[in-house]
Amino acid sequence: MATLLYSATMSLDGYIAGPGGDMGWLTPHLGPNPFVEQFIPRFGALIVGNRTFGGDDPHKGTDKAGKAFGGGWEGPQFVVTHHPRPDGDGITFVPDVPTAIREAKAAAGNAHINILGADIARQCLRLGELDEVLAIIAPVLLGAGTRLFEHPGGADVRLEQLHVSHTPKAINIWMRIIK
Repeated sequence: MATLLYSATMSLDGYIAGPGGDMGWLTPHLGPNPFVEQFIPRFGALIVGNRTFGGDDPHKGTDKAGKAFGGGWEGPQFVVTHHPRPDGDGITFVPDVPTAIREAKAAAGNAHINILGADIARQCLRLGELDEVLAIIAPVLLGAGTRLFEHPGGADVRLEQLHVSHTPKAINIWMRIIK
């Protein structure tokens, strides 16, 4: 059975994107992270939010722009959008998160399904489908933007630590959601 993982690089103060969806802040913090590099091949599929899919790219201006993980991964992607476009290049546009989960599970088999996008991760959590979170903490404070997880009024989501490691550019914290 596939495992749904929400992974994101965030600032120490908890933002995965800067104001207006800016991802340029991430560019100086990319690069070598052996744990993440060995984890990416475990992904059998991606579920991507439409804002993430069409948003800013920390690789813009390079040959890695527009590619999942800067070209470090290839495979089926399921983009959740209310404005579908024609499918192509391994990208399937789906109308909602339950459809994305169903199709990604069929495509991924027993591999991990990586969630890209804070709103998509919140919806997966609300549906009881999110299994794990991998937070990669970059040494920067952004002060505003899109948070890793935000739930108005708060939420008590219990987590169990699976792995912690660090590089000079990041701290990796991988946790399982206790259901």
